Amino acid sequence: MTETVRVAVPRKGRPLEAVLDRFAASADAAQVADDITSTLRHEKSITKGTTHPDHDVYARLADYSDLSDPFAPEYTLLRDDREGMPRRVVFDSVTIEVDGTPVHLVGREEPFRALRTHEFALGFDSADLVLEEVVQLREDGVGSLADINARIDPMDTDVRVVSGLGDTVYHTLMAKPEVLPPGADLDREFVAEYDGPLCISPRYERLVEAVLGTRPLENISFAYPEESVEEESAIADVGLGVYLTMTGSTARDYGLVLGEHLFPSETVLMENVAETTAAVEHVAQAITGPELETELVV
Repeated sequence: MTETVRVAVPRKGRPLEAVLDRFAASADAAQVADDITSTLRHEKSITKGTTHPDHDVYARLADYSDLSDPFAPEYTLLRDDREGMPRRVVFDSVTIEVDGTPVHLVGREEPFRALRTHEFALGFDSADLVLEEVVQLREDGVGSLADINARIDPMDTDVRVVSGLGDTVYHTLMAKPEVLPPGADLDREFVAEYDGPLCISPRYERLVEAVLGTRPLENISFAYPEESVEEESAIADVGLGVYLTMTGSTARDYGLVLGEHLFPSETVLMENVAETTAAVEHVAQAITGPELETELVV
């Protein structure tokens, strides 16, 4: 009997859609991937109040699930953090065949931590979490996914990054023009010479330390946005900051100059090398073949 490979995946949002897109491309799973994505987008619009359903959440959950079909997607309910904490339908699991091997995608709130505790051999999660939790802080920072594994202490975790999925949003330097000397580039070298406040989200403090390195931050103090203030607006008030962006259009609305893309924030495939089997390697290779790789694959 062929071994079923269990893979930890996010329960909702852009990271889950990136995973489903990858399996749709590497397996005959386009229809089920589309069904899951459309269902969760519909549920998100209900949670946000832009769509008003005819049935309550329990009836919708029953409609979405077909327990008689082992290859049909299953969903579950999760408390949303919005006012009133409504229950939200999120992804639970589905089985997809990848190159002859059954792959059981299992939704987890924290896939990376599920790999760290050896619940899974393969999983997908944000590269940011790897930086925040296990990448060692050094004088010089990291700039790509290829740098991550070299900064992981093998005594700390058996998890390694295999590849990125290309759903990239960059941690990017942003500044008011008057902060920059004439002709200066807004890059890592500028930060290393800078003496003053750097605006970041509080939850990204360790990530920014890993990305920029501890030496360039010696003369820098972190400033944090007020809870009700947009990050780009707060960066404009401080003068210099780091924030996530794809196009930078919102940053420009606040008069900010975009600088160096410091690090790609994207969904990554990870492997717990202590739990690897031949079937796990087979699946990992099937979903990271040459025709599927991005320029950020490590």
